[in-house]
Amino acid sequence: MQTHTLTCLECGQGNRIPSARLADGPRCATCGAELLTGKVTEVDPATLAKAVRLDSMPIVVDFWAPWCGPCRMMAPEFSKAAASLRGQARLVKLNTQDHPNAGSKHNIRGIPTMVAFSGGREAKRQSGALRDGQIVSWVKS
Repeated sequence: MQTHTLTCLECGQGNRIPSARLADGPRCATCGAELLTGKVTEVDPATLAKAVRLDSMPIVVDFWAPWCGPCRMMAPEFSKAAASLRGQARLVKLNTQDHPNAGSKHNIRGIPTMVAFSGGREAKRQSGALRDGQIVSWVKS
């Protein structure tokens, strides 16, 4: 039986989910939080690092800051893309103003920047605001 590993974005616990159960709304075994919400979740650097390391499903991070106009414009588009990609990828946000070391660790030169991680490493990145269809196409490509 094939399984997926998903890190709970609420408590940081790793969870193994049978592939056949991904559509059933899997929950964290520790805290009960839904693992595949189809919504964007704000994460901290420690949770992101664990999810990048453990997750078998791609994770897409929007590095942003509250003072950034293009970041604020892209936020609803990123949320729409998260709903469209439910069960295929998890979309999260990391606030570079609150966590400046995370921005430098991931070599973020401008925001908004999206970074897709797969298999424990960076797969690709895209800087600049995109619309939801563009985000979905970028993630799937």
